[in-house]
Amino acid sequence: MELGAAGMRRSASHNSLSGSDDFDLTHLLNKPRINVERQRSFDDRSLSDVSYSGGHARGGGGFDGMYSPGGGLRSLVGTPASSALHSFEPHPIVGDAWEALRRSLVFFRGQPLGTIAAFDHASEEVLNYDQGWEKKVDRFKLGEGAMPASFKVLHDDKKGVDTLHADFGESAIGRVAPVDSGFWWIILLRAYTKSTGDLTLAERPECQKAMRLILSLCLSEGFDTFPTLLCADGCCMIDRRMGVYGYPIEIQSLFFMALRCALLMLKHDAEGKDFVERIATRLHALSYHMRSYFWLDFQQLNDIYRYKTEEYSHTAVNKFNVIPDSIPDWLFDFMPCEGGFFVGNVSPARMDFRWFALGNMIAIVSSLATPEQSMAIMDLIEERWEELIGEMPLKICYPAIENHEWRIVTGCDPKNTRWSYHNGGSWPVLLWLLTAASIKTGRPQIARRAIDLAERRLLKDGWPEYYDGKLGKYVGKQARKFQTWSIAGYLVAKMLLEDPSHLGMIALEEDKAMKPVLRRSASWTN
Repeated sequence: MELGAAGMRRSASHNSLSGSDDFDLTHLLNKPRINVERQRSFDDRSLSDVSYSGGHARGGGGFDGMYSPGGGLRSLVGTPASSALHSFEPHPIVGDAWEALRRSLVFFRGQPLGTIAAFDHASEEVLNYDQGWEKKVDRFKLGEGAMPASFKVLHDDKKGVDTLHADFGESAIGRVAPVDSGFWWIILLRAYTKSTGDLTLAERPECQKAMRLILSLCLSEGFDTFPTLLCADGCCMIDRRMGVYGYPIEIQSLFFMALRCALLMLKHDAEGKDFVERIATRLHALSYHMRSYFWLDFQQLNDIYRYKTEEYSHTAVNKFNVIPDSIPDWLFDFMPCEGGFFVGNVSPARMDFRWFALGNMIAIVSSLATPEQSMAIMDLIEERWEELIGEMPLKICYPAIENHEWRIVTGCDPKNTRWSYHNGGSWPVLLWLLTAASIKTGRPQIARRAIDLAERRLLKDGWPEYYDGKLGKYVGKQARKFQTWSIAGYLVAKMLLEDPSHLGMIALEEDKAMKPVLRRSASWTN
């Protein structure tokens, strides 16, 4: 899914929109070395610091100390001084990556708006998926706040007019509206604010309204008894039928991160105050639920293995009535004594024990995972390097489903065969999230090792969308070449590793108000 964030504008003043200059993305893409001046930005606010009496509550943000916006330290990305400081030498393929990214730009009325999804030179096809005309599937209209998965710019040469056409799911496989797009929009808005120090964009009425509309879809009350978000299959990066319906970890992690980002940017005015209160309440419940019921390590696996079933009343230990016989055989060998992860899905009588990379990496970056859980996730990656990294980072999920299970779960999907595409394929775009998680947990060597693996193949193979095989050795059978997010994912990973202070643009520190659940896991205490 491709969303454009390049149309954002930078303002010379943080008090007024007047006199603002266009944020020229093309200038950044002309060469791989970028100078980014850090200006004053949003401070991370703790839930305990949220004031409901009006005004903007502020608190300390630990990453701001490392990131140092406006603190007199200027970060020069790719400069000799920066490279020397971090013992980092640019790889020869970096320049090619920037050039490929520059070629992918899409313009709307003369301004850069976003990128194409992929430009496979061999097929002479410029891909940005198919688009629709309005937020409507058949005769049913989507709710306000739904964010498109992708868009196209149509140029009318005769009239000299550009028209923007967005896809809200009506052209997608299975006609599923994207749930993740709105969350990414909020996350990227905060990243832009942290990067530039420009508060005016997020404070504009249009952006404030957009955040409220997105959140109103997610915070509305219904029949749910859990704080997690109920979703259809194929509503996120895994946009085909893969058995992720219910409460997928990817959506829950992004939901949590988007809520925290929105909490930092929403005004405490008459319209925003109610949302701030609802966000604070939901964050407390969501963090407790995820850390308690989605977390799996050796001790918790052993506990589930010994669960009693059909328990009633509030004293039940097996609250979701998970049947021990449903634990797959592969998990007993896969789970190390040290390490753990958030499982793919938890709902009544159902626990999806698969590992999903994006959800676990976002859990670390957003601090949905406690510090102990974050370290346990990275322990798991190191312990199961061959399974999760192999020869090309990073497995989108593990393990692959196959045979009869594949037929039932995917509906015999010819694209999601075992160890391919969403079914255990390896996706280079996830490299930036692995790098961010590695840096946040103080283990950059994991990212460096993964990047070294990727650099051996990416340029030579033409920047594929994904790789196939148990080890990720083969270019995907239907993988698009020169995939924009493979290119961008690699570049972001390199920039984060070169200058870890960039992590402050995206990462959130643990909120002390959301106290972690005390668990009995050996991987947390040893």
